[in-house]
Amino acid sequence: MTADIISFQNASRPDCVGLLAGAGRFPIVFAETARQQGISVRCMGILGLVPDELRDLCDDFQTAPLSKLGRAIRYFRRQGAEQVVMAGKIEKRAFFDPYRWLRLVPDWRAMHMLMMYAAENKKDDTLLLAVIREFARDDIQVESALHFCPELLVKHGFLTRRKPSTAQWKDVRFGWALAKEMGRLDVGQTVAVSETAVIAVEAIEGTDECILRAGELCRRGGFTVIKVAKPQQDMRFDVPTIGVQTIQTMHEAGARVLAIEAGRTILLDEPEVVNLANRFGITIISLNAEELHLRAAA
Repeated sequence: MTADIISFQNASRPDCVGLLAGAGRFPIVFAETARQQGISVRCMGILGLVPDELRDLCDDFQTAPLSKLGRAIRYFRRQGAEQVVMAGKIEKRAFFDPYRWLRLVPDWRAMHMLMMYAAENKKDDTLLLAVIREFARDDIQVESALHFCPELLVKHGFLTRRKPSTAQWKDVRFGWALAKEMGRLDVGQTVAVSETAVIAVEAIEGTDECILRAGELCRRGGFTVIKVAKPQQDMRFDVPTIGVQTIQTMHEAGARVLAIEAGRTILLDEPEVVNLANRFGITIISLNAEELHLRAAA
């Protein structure tokens, strides 16, 4: 667990927090956890991405298109949310839709953000840091969702009954360095490996589709999936996350091992994930680079 999360736990909790919500289960889990702590959640969901279930879990709920940053900023100011968290997946592929300018016409705050902070490239880190800087112009601080629910960070060790074979450990070590390098380049955080050969690398399609593509390319199955945090990981956004859907996808694709980074990966619905993995015969291990080095030297 990182020091900034520990220090925040010892500080006073805000009465109200803003939630900028994308797709998936993470924003749902965050809203449930915040409400259990007596924190009022005011949500601005990304139109077309935010799960409908979130509406009933928040004290106030609005939606806006991805490109209407100014609307989100005004909403959080009206709601008195001086602290905002980002949770959920943003589908970056929308930027490459042939009709994107009809659906993603930016407002003036989004235009300012793109011109001032994201003119050089459109990498994930660049865009999300640009959003944070634009929010800061209105004295809205973006915090890590993990400040409120640090228990979601996966603990170290074997999570499932089945453990990796010697050959699978070799693939984990091989894939770990590659996944870290892809993260350093801000390309993706997941690689699929079989017999020390790279089968698939995650890009804008996301983890599930990367795994499915690996299954199409490695039809005999049995491959290993490695998902890690970026070396420069900002815990306010894009923290690697796995859940029940990850295990379902691995089973469908024929993957047998999932290696994740301890203390830097979000594990949603852990009991359900572990039970499903055990049922499918999938191994889940949570480890760190130091352990891999020790195993390699042994």
